[in-house]
Amino acid sequence: MTKIKLLLVDDHGPLRKALREGLEATGSVQVVAEAATGHEAIAQALELDMDVILMDVQLQDAQASRPLSGVSAAIAIRRERPRMPVVFYSIQDDDDYYREFRASGILTHYAYVRKSNYLLPSMLVPLLRDAFNGRSLVDPEIEDRVQQVRDLDEQSPRTLLEPNELRVAELIAQGMTNEQIAARLHLHDKRAVSRTNGRIYAAWGLNDNAVDDKVARARATLIYTLNRTIVWDENGVALVQDRRGQWVALYKDNG
Repeated sequence: MTKIKLLLVDDHGPLRKALREGLEATGSVQVVAEAATGHEAIAQALELDMDVILMDVQLQDAQASRPLSGVSAAIAIRRERPRMPVVFYSIQDDDDYYREFRASGILTHYAYVRKSNYLLPSMLVPLLRDAFNGRSLVDPEIEDRVQQVRDLDEQSPRTLLEPNELRVAELIAQGMTNEQIAARLHLHDKRAVSRTNGRIYAAWGLNDNAVDDKVARARATLIYTLNRTIVWDENGVALVQDRRGQWVALYKDNG
């Protein structure tokens, strides 16, 4: 059986070494190159001959101001090498990763993610073989999580804001004052920020006359950060909808 020529991408040196040794020991894989960052992966993939890329989703890069994730690296690679098979893996369970997969449009093309604390060659080789042969496989658990993120995004309170309002909400969530926001956005009149705040509060139901600006600001920060619709009852308890559509307390009272 033909050996699969593989580019192995993982930012964790010991794990990358163990994966390489384990995969090559199966006799089915030849690791032609390794990369520790998304930028290295792109460079290797565009220069070398390979059949499949095995790539971690989360890639740290101390030398880059904006590290590339595995998904971003795969998108860049596939611009130059269309439909290059990529087998993804990750131990992360972060909405942003599933959101990135969905936006990339490559989830159903040779993409596979397994939420696991270990990677066994015996588990990976069949996936690499499937990718090599043009078959696609997505873990059902991952498909469910992508759907959850899609549902969450469709209900996102951020979609209620215009781009400039969303930018102001982001800076509010970073703890900036109106004056600091005006300076960051190069606004001539800082009152424009106050007016934008009012639009944000109205869109998110925070413009109750009984709520002062400091409270509204804190609540807007929470809504932006969690990216969830939140309402507050008369006792100030934050409520969110559960999967059945019922309003439940965001924070459990352990008192």
